[in-house]
Amino acid sequence: MKVLSTLLHELKVEFKDSSEVIDAVVFDSRKATRNSLFVAVVGSTNDGHDFLQTVRDQGCCFALVQKDCECPDGMVLFKVADTRRALAELACAWYNHPSRSLKLIGVTGTNGKTTTTTLLYQLFSALGFASGLISTVVNKIKAQDIPSTHTTPDPFAINALLHSMVTDGCTHCFMEVSSHAMHQNRIHGLHFTGGVFTNITHDHLDYHHTFAEYIAAKKGFFDALPAEAFALVNADDKNGSVMLQNSAAKKYRYALNSMADFKGVLMENSLEGLLLKINQIELHSKLIGKFNAYNLLAVYGVGELLGVEKWNLLREMSSLSSVSGRFQFFKSNLGVTVVVDYAHTPDALENVLKTIAHFSSGKKVITLIGCGGDRDKTKRPLMANIAQRFSSQVILTSDNPRSENPATILQEMSQGLDPMSQVPAISIEDRRHAILTASLLSQQGDIVLIAGKGHENYQEIKGIRHPFDDFKTAQEIFNQN
Repeated sequence: MKVLSTLLHELKVEFKDSSEVIDAVVFDSRKATRNSLFVAVVGSTNDGHDFLQTVRDQGCCFALVQKDCECPDGMVLFKVADTRRALAELACAWYNHPSRSLKLIGVTGTNGKTTTTTLLYQLFSALGFASGLISTVVNKIKAQDIPSTHTTPDPFAINALLHSMVTDGCTHCFMEVSSHAMHQNRIHGLHFTGGVFTNITHDHLDYHHTFAEYIAAKKGFFDALPAEAFALVNADDKNGSVMLQNSAAKKYRYALNSMADFKGVLMENSLEGLLLKINQIELHSKLIGKFNAYNLLAVYGVGELLGVEKWNLLREMSSLSSVSGRFQFFKSNLGVTVVVDYAHTPDALENVLKTIAHFSSGKKVITLIGCGGDRDKTKRPLMANIAQRFSSQVILTSDNPRSENPATILQEMSQGLDPMSQVPAISIEDRRHAILTASLLSQQGDIVLIAGKGHENYQEIKGIRHPFDDFKTAQEIFNQN
């Protein structure tokens, strides 16, 4: 419970009644009660201001608004410039600003967020630091797993997690920061010790509309970092320098191809792992692919910037393991290498296929790929085209069609196929059938990539999540044929 006037003071809103106490701040009108403060947020489909009478009928007496609107009888409205930002500030205050008691590191970028945050969590846990993780795959408070529903949760969910971490003795937290979260002010008010930029490529244009808007959303994270924080960016991405413009944070860079504070040289890249030099010191890693060399450079950079001695860093980094659904592979009973990867953007798919080409040695590469429904449609033909350019055989199939017709998605993907290409492509709507077809088309030594869903253990169709795990399904199918 909180004194309402104390909470509103955080927003610089005057309310003289110091006796009024509330037990919740809500932005879902269905959860508003007599003892809650309702925050009227403007969403993409609903506007909280339209529900003021509804929440008053439920007994709620106090609401935060950003518009001039009619006040229901018996209700007190407090006006602010932006209710989304106010909601985030209230969330921080409600949980007594837990981010100030942690070394909180945010990682943003199109690709590599999940791997980088998870590797940092693994690393600092191995180094003996009580650590937390907020990621697409899972949230963690030390060894405890908490299911993840969003890449970056809403402000109250974030602060509740951070508060639990502090209560449980955590000193560090590594957090994915999505462009949606930045645009919607979900991370506003959090105190970050550092921020990492991995890369930026074509994605989420269904939400941000233009690539410039997408870049601006990412950049906003670094613009907001305080002077005592650090900003670590991938110098090999042309937008790395853009992220650092106007940032007050201490600026650092990592790279394979450019001058950088944390300079890497990729010596070996095989299915056995990587040999990487970081600032002239060798690191052997079990991780695979050039994209993971970048992730490791980011992890090393964060480690040094957080004060860990470099030899301790390198020792523990050599034991880091891959993240579920990120270039996760097995060899079937018949000698087919099957790779499952979350690659769901054009750049990520191309990176994975280039890595596979490095290992394929002339063997056939079969790529199974789909695109999610109710998401950026412009990348659909691009994904099919990339799959065709870097594969021997392409199978287009369903991903998470959500509310869309899967056949329509496959048709839009197929528009990116080159009719003059010698690489055959077929469309199979049922994902399990598509994996079975890939197994029947493959022979000993071939590599099959199942891309798009990675760690996900469901397939979302018409609002229902049906159990479906690419890795388990592939193991079952490939080892019985």
